[in-house]
Amino acid sequence: MALSVKLEAFEGPLDLLLHLIDKNKIDIYDIPIVMITEQYLDYIKQMETEDMNIMSEFLLMAATLLDIKCKMLLPAEVNEEGEEEDPRTELVEKLLEFKMYKYMSYELKDMSIDAGKVVYKAPTIPDEVAAYRPPIDYTELIGDLNLTKLNSIFRETLKRREDKVDPIRSTFGNIQKDEVDLDAKTEYIKMLLWTSKRLSFTELLEKQNSKMEIVVTFLIILELIKIGLIEITQNDLFDDINLEVKGDVSEAEFLGAEIGENNDEN
Repeated sequence: MALSVKLEAFEGPLDLLLHLIDKNKIDIYDIPIVMITEQYLDYIKQMETEDMNIMSEFLLMAATLLDIKCKMLLPAEVNEEGEEEDPRTELVEKLLEFKMYKYMSYELKDMSIDAGKVVYKAPTIPDEVAAYRPPIDYTELIGDLNLTKLNSIFRETLKRREDKVDPIRSTFGNIQKDEVDLDAKTEYIKMLLWTSKRLSFTELLEKQNSKMEIVVTFLIILELIKIGLIEITQNDLFDDINLEVKGDVSEAEFLGAEIGENNDEN
């Protein structure tokens, strides 16, 4: 009974050499050239191909291996720096370069397969949703200023108030929940704004006695801006923000305006 031998298909002589190195678990930087040459020649003898171009590449590598084998039997050559030259160096560099490109091709193949799984879907947003616009454009409402600037002043005021807290005395005593009457606070701020006509945003926040009052005051100011009763101005860049009652708003309209739900907030 004849023994059938199945040969793997290799992309070239370097691919065959890498296969032999991996199969024998050899360090690519220290190739046993005698053993690899013998196994390489055995593979060539079993190859069946009529393409002389392909066969010539494998035969050229076989000749290279035999040349390296002969050089390793001779005394080692010394370079200009006085170091011995390894005849296998050039072959190792070619193998490492080929291995790098081989694995890069695997990565590209995987990326191509993954890309084939991507499906594009055209947007199907209803016209009424695409045409929706917010009822209030805060950008036009406050002009050159923005809510980021208001928030910055708000946080700076909170920080200054926290810095005033005694770090020792604040750690003892009874902790009580602050309660803020939203209606009373709203009426107070509206009356203050109406009588002053123009008020500094920072000064208004600093008049508050607790963190909760600052938060509530800040929300009331935002609500007054939202419903169009007051406007904010700034003379120069980085100046304080001023709150002003709009000129076309009457006293009855301003003081009688309701803000949010008339419930107490804690």
